[in-house]
Amino acid sequence: MPTAIELAEQFQASLVGDGSHTLHSLAPLERAQSDQISFLSNPLYRQQASDSNAGALIVSKADLVFLQANLGINSAQRVYFVSDNPYATFARFAQYFAKGNTPSYTSGIHPSAVIDSTAIIPASCHIGPFVQIGAGVELGERVAVLGNTSIARDSMIGEDTVLYPSISIYYGTQIGKRCIIHSGAVIGADGFGFAPDFSATGGEWVKIPQTGRVVIGDDVEIGASTTVDRGAMSDTVVGSGTKIDNQVQIAHNVVIGQCCVVAGCAAISGSTKIGNFCIIGGAANFAGHLTIADRTTVSGNTSIIRSITEPGQHFTGVYPSMLHGAWEKNAAILRGLDKIRQRLRLLDKNKNTES
Repeated sequence: MPTAIELAEQFQASLVGDGSHTLHSLAPLERAQSDQISFLSNPLYRQQASDSNAGALIVSKADLVFLQANLGINSAQRVYFVSDNPYATFARFAQYFAKGNTPSYTSGIHPSAVIDSTAIIPASCHIGPFVQIGAGVELGERVAVLGNTSIARDSMIGEDTVLYPSISIYYGTQIGKRCIIHSGAVIGADGFGFAPDFSATGGEWVKIPQTGRVVIGDDVEIGASTTVDRGAMSDTVVGSGTKIDNQVQIAHNVVIGQCCVVAGCAAISGSTKIGNFCIIGGAANFAGHLTIADRTTVSGNTSIIRSITEPGQHFTGVYPSMLHGAWEKNAAILRGLDKIRQRLRLLDKNKNTES
């Protein structure tokens, strides 16, 4: 088990307390014990942190001052890892302690896999059962492709990337290094492109061929059952370091910048360009052909229908929840707002006429 001083030195945190204290795992504030580490990143939980049994806490300087002034009954032997970003430091600690539980994949090709003779598969790769790999596919070193995943022709996947079971990678897709793609994801399906051709006597929706690719940068994670459509003529792009949650829809020709996060069930319509370091909440949605500035934050369930040009803004468009009966009353008022406005205008006009 590592000592507190070993962890502090490895993760560049300032240590307050006994550096010889040994620690073996992380745990939530309410469950942590004397040989475990917890963290505090929200001042609302300061009192809970003070009362915690945790043997070590990852805290900010401000929270440390509070906790030292308000010692709980279990605080006497506690050590503190002081960080400018406790949440990120906690994540790095978690990676360290999770190493023993992280699955590793032995190199080799399962006999049930079907691999085209022109595919390039380094000996360090793991190819699971019933995997299909098409012509011209090129995998980097130590790529893991788990069972029932399909990689279509001319796709390229960078080193140390993991593809979990039952993923569909369409032709010509490019995926960078150290990516993680979870089960059920579909990368490179046709974008939703149809041109209307109708007359009084009938007609049809004419399919527009989707001839672009999907290009995914390094260190990208894509959640389960997320779909990233290929471009119509140019590419759909996901920038390096971006993390995408489950059941997200990325439409054709979308460009997502670097180090963005996109939460579950969000939907980004075609040809919208998302800047770098943007935060997109769950079930947020974007109209097509928009440009979103760097470091924009969009709250969950918010609809963005216009471009955002000023960086660093936070947008929210969620109507607060309430009891159903109260909602019905408010909805009735909303339906009548136009009539109320017309009456107010008429009253104002009559007032001006009389004066």
